[in-house]
Amino acid sequence: MLKLHLDLIANLERALGEVDTAVGKSLAPIRERARLLTTMPGVSDLVAQVVVAEIGVDMARFPTAGHLISWAGLCPRNDESAGKRRSTRVRKSGTWLKTTLVTAAWAAVRVRGSYLQAQFLRLKARRGAKKAILAVAASMLTAAYFMLRDGVPYHDLGPRHFDQRSRDNTIRRLMRRLSELGCNVTLVAQHAVQKETSQAS
Repeated sequence: MLKLHLDLIANLERALGEVDTAVGKSLAPIRERARLLTTMPGVSDLVAQVVVAEIGVDMARFPTAGHLISWAGLCPRNDESAGKRRSTRVRKSGTWLKTTLVTAAWAAVRVRGSYLQAQFLRLKARRGAKKAILAVAASMLTAAYFMLRDGVPYHDLGPRHFDQRSRDNTIRRLMRRLSELGCNVTLVAQHAVQKETSQAS
């Protein structure tokens, strides 16, 4: 009887080992995706696990990143009546994902010289810290969407991204206005002009 019980225990342990191996192989791609998320500022192993547990790793069920942000309850409501906006409060949703992302966003905005910190400081001055941190959390979820969809690590746009974008938009607007006035304008980078001037002198 003792030998029979020992054989049963050995068989059960062998079966558990085979199950653990099979589960480990199945979870390997999920673990890899979670590891990619940790390349984003403010995202720890625990945060990455919560995000993956809440939204999964297959982004095919979300047509765009905007659909994911809306599902997570991180986009403002479009509550308008007679052309007047009545409320921009975010809607209620599952607390785990939103709470986790907001917590991660507070950690991310402390990273100096990052895009997320620049976004937070830019929005905080105009809309307050609470709305700014929700916008940062939405940006982090947008980045997570593309990271999980494409299997790529986080790429920081840098703190000067907004300045460069404003500069490019201003250039395009002025070029369009000059074109409407009948002027043909050729853009030349300032450093190229300085180089030519120094060579001529």
